[in-house]
Amino acid sequence: MQPVEIYTSPLCGFCHMAKRLLTQKGVNFTEINVLGDPQMKQEMMQRANGRHTVPQVFVGKTHVGGNDELQALERAGKLDTLLAGA
Repeated sequence: MQPVEIYTSPLCGFCHMAKRLLTQKGVNFTEINVLGDPQMKQEMMQRANGRHTVPQVFVGKTHVGGNDELQALERAGKLDTLLAGA
């Protein structure tokens, strides 16, 4: 399984939804809290091509995007393939 990283903020409902989906799928992920950490926020923005909203989800080297994109991959049946690295 590909490593998963998710940049979040504890006050973000969309972050909670994205984490819930990953947890329900049994995916281990690294959570990076950007609230109050300008350096982590800058890192996220650089990796996410300037996107500044949370969550920002990365599967392996692939930038998935935010919660909407993550949920869309799941609905399309493509998230498991991405997670598997196929």
